[in-house]
Amino acid sequence: MEVSMFLNTLTPKFYVALTGTSSLISGLILIFEWWYFRKYGTSFIEQVSVSHLRPLLGGVDSSSPSNSNTSNGEPDSNRQSVSECKVWRNPLNLFRGAEYNRYTWVTGREPLTYYDMNLSAQDHQTFFTCDSDHLRPADAIMQKAWRERNPQARISAAHEALELEDCATAYILLAEEEATTIMEAERLFKQALKAGEGCYRRSQQLQHHGTQYEAQHRRDTNVLVYIKRRLAMCSRKLGRTREAVKMMRDLMKEFPLLSMFNIHENLLESLLELQNYADVQAVLAKYDDISLPKSATICYTAALLKARAVSDKFSPEAASRRGLSTAEMNAVEAIHRAVEFNPHVPKYLLEMKSLILPPEHILKRGDSEAIAYAFFHLQHWKRVEGALNLLHCTWEGTFRMIPYPLEKGHLFYPYPICTETADRELLPTVFHEVSVYPKKELPFFILFTAGLCSFTAMLALLTHQFPELMGVFAKAFLSTLFAPLNFIMEKVESILPSSLWHQLTRI
Repeated sequence: MEVSMFLNTLTPKFYVALTGTSSLISGLILIFEWWYFRKYGTSFIEQVSVSHLRPLLGGVDSSSPSNSNTSNGEPDSNRQSVSECKVWRNPLNLFRGAEYNRYTWVTGREPLTYYDMNLSAQDHQTFFTCDSDHLRPADAIMQKAWRERNPQARISAAHEALELEDCATAYILLAEEEATTIMEAERLFKQALKAGEGCYRRSQQLQHHGTQYEAQHRRDTNVLVYIKRRLAMCSRKLGRTREAVKMMRDLMKEFPLLSMFNIHENLLESLLELQNYADVQAVLAKYDDISLPKSATICYTAALLKARAVSDKFSPEAASRRGLSTAEMNAVEAIHRAVEFNPHVPKYLLEMKSLILPPEHILKRGDSEAIAYAFFHLQHWKRVEGALNLLHCTWEGTFRMIPYPLEKGHLFYPYPICTETADRELLPTVFHEVSVYPKKELPFFILFTAGLCSFTAMLALLTHQFPELMGVFAKAFLSTLFAPLNFIMEKVESILPSSLWHQLTRI
């Protein structure tokens, strides 16, 4: 009865003031929550409830804080924002004639973008030409051929150069673009090797006679290294893996300074095919150094080797009961390190996204690198029992460790924001959806506060526009809300003696 009298005395101005005040308070809480989340990557209300209220209520927090100040991936000088994304030649790029064109014949789709092929043309002009090419007719023709956009024009120019003399770069172009099988490409590369070795020996003797001869020797060296590498890749594709490993090792010993070609990544893939994990570890020990640039091949191969030691017996249920052993912890940390470097790879390894043919150029830490890695290494992960299961159980935990926003890093320098734009240029977006960096989801309390703020603001607006109608609705709502309480009070009043009820109301 008293509640009804109180509600009847309330005026519409009271409801306007009530909803306006609650809307203002909700808005302030929302602004504070958003600022705190942007700065620290977690909800303030959620953190307080978990850290302070949960222990008071008897809850136990089994998670231990991660050490986000340690660095075992990159030097401090690399922890600055990357101003631009550098595109790298894919160490395992396919043959344009024998593989990319075959895909086009079968599907009718173009696997390579114009941007990607234009970068390859620039690479060919950089590595396979020099300023003195105009002095030799065949090389002069090839200098023009590498600039041609039409594939048939390039092939015709290569045949024209071969009519004049045995030209190594002409054989390279035919092996890459005209050969329709790997065996045919290997035959042309062997002819290129014979011509390339002759040019290399001649320019090696004259390299100190002037800058012109030095540039020519540098060009001949690049040509020879390229031919030997592609011959090793032909052997790998034709199943002669041990022969390919020997060719790669000899090439790395003969030209140890040409690390920019990343031949060790070809070697790692071939050693994994042979399941020679001891040699894989030896190569990683040399190239997974703090001063050397990382790649998905380096990081994920290191994770695979550590996962191999524990994955066959790993069980999420058992690990949650007894905790992680030292070996399991090392494997999980290696997976977290790899995922932080390139977060797009697990979706391809776990077959959550469809693979496409890798591009001829990749962007480190981007979707293009993830495709190139998974295309060749998925079979190696499947071969190790339980490795994909361990990856599936642990990879998403990486994003809880990485500070937010992306301007911060944990083991590596911050993730470059420009990767998405570059990947869209490198990958055929017509039939492939480019992966982007996984966004951190907003905590429940921020969403709840935003909803509450919007709801109270709407109530304040409606009350201001229709005060009498909203007053009726408010009275009806509060009457309905307090109806069960009034019903209980009436029942208690009817059951208890009037004298006892009188004494209780006085209290």
